Amino acid sequence: MSGVTLLPGEGKAITLGPGGVGVVFKLYSTDTGGQFALVEHPMSPGTLVRPHVHHNEDEFSYVLEGEVGFQLGEKVIYGKPGALISKPRNIWHTFWNESAQPARILEIISPGGFEHYFEELFELIISGRIQDPETHAALARKYHLEYDPSRIESLVEKHHLRAP
Repeated sequence: MSGVTLLPGEGKAITLGPGGVGVVFKLYSTDTGGQFALVEHPMSPGTLVRPHVHHNEDEFSYVLEGEVGFQLGEKVIYGKPGALISKPRNIWHTFWNESAQPARILEIISPGGFEHYFEELFELIISGRIQDPETHAALARKYHLEYDPSRIESLVEKHHLRAP
């Protein structure tokens, strides 16, 4: 593992859609010998991350700011700063910020490599190719990720969120 130092506000930052969730890359898997990646997710008020399941990675979310709702399977948990939420692979999950204030989580993704999904998704968004459902589906398959759009409407209504 190489020595890496990032000061507050540092790290490559991208936004995955207007007024939604962002990604600030803190550690790439190349920094950790592939063991994990570390990203920060700033979330605007009303943001919902699409319900999904990872088949290769475990994720651990540490709430830095605000209050973040998490759904793991059918269990709903609300985390405030200092809360750590484990999201094991093969468990459907999502998270959101239903408050009127910004929220941020720090996410450990293990093993590393999935952080590149965010970069590729960003490229699809800025190129406009995200509008092609097959292109987005192919990217999800590449990273062994599944989405469940059937869960979005009820989450949006129940938690007063914007649809992703």
